[in-house]
Amino acid sequence: MKQNFKNPQLLYTYLATEMLAPFFASFLIMNCVFFLVKLIPFLNFVLELQIDFSDFTRLFSYLFPNIFLYSIPMSAMMGVTIGFARLSSDSEILALKASGISMYKIIPPVVIVTAIIALFTAYFSMKLIPLSEIAMKQLTYQLLKEKVNKGIKPHVFTEALGDVVVYVDQIDKETGNWSDVWVSDMRGVENPVITMASSGHMESDIQDMNVTIVLQNGSLHKPSNESAQIVEFDQYKIHIPLSPPNSKATQVKKRNVLTMGELLQESKDERVPVKEQRTLLIEFHKRMVLPAGCLLISLIGLPLGLQARPGKKAIGIQAGLGIFIIYYIFFTIGKSMAEKATLPVAVAMWGPNLFFFCLAVFWIYRVSNEQTLVPAILSENLVKLFTAIKRFFAGLVAMVKNRFGIVQRDHDDDEDAPLLPGAIRGNAKSRVFHVPGCEYYTSKNCSIEFKNIQIALDSGFEPCRFCKNKMELP
Repeated sequence: MKQNFKNPQLLYTYLATEMLAPFFASFLIMNCVFFLVKLIPFLNFVLELQIDFSDFTRLFSYLFPNIFLYSIPMSAMMGVTIGFARLSSDSEILALKASGISMYKIIPPVVIVTAIIALFTAYFSMKLIPLSEIAMKQLTYQLLKEKVNKGIKPHVFTEALGDVVVYVDQIDKETGNWSDVWVSDMRGVENPVITMASSGHMESDIQDMNVTIVLQNGSLHKPSNESAQIVEFDQYKIHIPLSPPNSKATQVKKRNVLTMGELLQESKDERVPVKEQRTLLIEFHKRMVLPAGCLLISLIGLPLGLQARPGKKAIGIQAGLGIFIIYYIFFTIGKSMAEKATLPVAVAMWGPNLFFFCLAVFWIYRVSNEQTLVPAILSENLVKLFTAIKRFFAGLVAMVKNRFGIVQRDHDDDEDAPLLPGAIRGNAKSRVFHVPGCEYYTSKNCSIEFKNIQIALDSGFEPCRFCKNKMELP
């Protein structure tokens, strides 16, 4: 063992294997969950455009860099936590300590593995996400434009452009130019604006995600309740933005397609509004904060995993999920404060990472010195607080029961415990009560006692048939 300590490649490889196996399993599960969540919004888009499976696969694959930005950190933390929980529960950590290997000697493989995973996360965040957003924008526009092109046919009223209806008499197959064009535009008006032209064609602009109908030698008719207008033109353009049927499924924001350098440059451009500058700067820091957070919450998985003991229920996984959720809550709060200019952008965005860095160092130090994660003084105060809260609610329940004259009996108590004098006993399941003298009065199923018959009736209980005859109730 001392030889392995001097040449620790074998030990480091073993620890890395223990972490990577649950990491890949968690990574697969997390991505399947995110896949199902993201799949539902796409169904409307697929059905509306009637795209084939290959285009759907390409379009959906562009979402995975965004999914990996959240699934990789969570999987990394689960990998470290589960790996060391297994080592600790099987007493392998104890064996390493007995061989003279301290916890500080175990940290390097954890840092190396999590740093590599964090670098992959940074690559997705800084490089692949902008590229995937651009590719999604281009493919979405291409699919929408193909739907429009397929819908525009000669001698057919085309409604593929929403509130804009197009009729074309003839289409040149070689040039794509139209002749004898009729367009009805009902966008934002009660009466449609009719445009007629001798020729026309369609132009596309992928940057602004719209198509433009260019008409030549025609007239525009604007009907109204009071008067109508007729305008003749040599050339007239109708701009039509192409928006997906489900904007949430394929929505691409401008800041998402910018590179890191472009984000920083745009955020310093004085021509850009101040609010937009702050938004761009937040996006710049976000792409670095989340990969760094991946490293930090993964390191926290080490002390959480070491809480497992032989024969002791492991709480590291549940605590790890809680830490992961708390981290993103802090991240969301910091981002919100940055957007509202409550704090400087750098402070608000990196504040959660600083807190979790201190937490990771503190917990690793305590675990390395055979101490609990929570100091004894704080733990005792928390126990006292939870005990006080428990007593408060117990007293509140007892007060409510006394107010309505209900006493709950515990079956674990002595069966010969004395009954309240003249009390009415009821069965909570059958909602039936019995009076003293009834043969079922001492039944074990009668766990509720009432002070008198009226309270039992008001509580929704009914007397059994024997008690009903004895009481001469209707």
